[in-house]
Amino acid sequence: MKILITGTSEGIGKAIALKFLAEGHKVIGIDKEEATIENGQYTHIKKNICDKSLPEIEGVEVLINNAGVQESGNDIDVNLKGTISITEKYGIQDKIKSIIFIASASARTGSEFPEYVASKGGMVAYMKNVALRVAKYGATSNSISAGGVTTKLNQHIIDDPVLWKQVLNETLLDKWASAEEIAEFAYFISVVNKSMTGEDIFIDNGEALKSNFIW
Repeated sequence: MKILITGTSEGIGKAIALKFLAEGHKVIGIDKEEATIENGQYTHIKKNICDKSLPEIEGVEVLINNAGVQESGNDIDVNLKGTISITEKYGIQDKIKSIIFIASASARTGSEFPEYVASKGGMVAYMKNVALRVAKYGATSNSISAGGVTTKLNQHIIDDPVLWKQVLNETLLDKWASAEEIAEFAYFISVVNKSMTGEDIFIDNGEALKSNFIW
């Protein structure tokens, strides 16, 4: 299939791209940074998802909206408006089979930076709107809201023993997800899944559930 993924230069986006490539799909990546994937089935487009002049890409079958920023001053412009722009251009068409939005656990808990939370919460709401509109094509639209993920973005936490212990203590399973695990979810939801749509998949190692019962 023809897969379009935003934010493929590192982290979750790169892991998702590598998963689809390993499964034999053609992958197109859009990222403002240079390519970090070398594969004959991979095409890299160096572009900011907020650019007005997005390239023409016909016949996208799976769209993965992953590109985003955190506490940048442009969180809403990039994470929400940029994602909407990409989806409207490449996702709302009759060849589409699945659209995935990489949101955040904070969209449900509200526990991070204000504009970041708002951008990801808006993304989940927009995902549901997209589900309503692509249903006529037999396509699904879902989001993945992950808690902590062991990516370069969070390296400053991972490398600090005190801080790392504190964040792991907030989870039930005493761990964070890997980017590769999120990629497995993205693949299943977009390729194997044919019936679930309009849903937000919450993956946080039990962080939101953890509570201390006090008499």
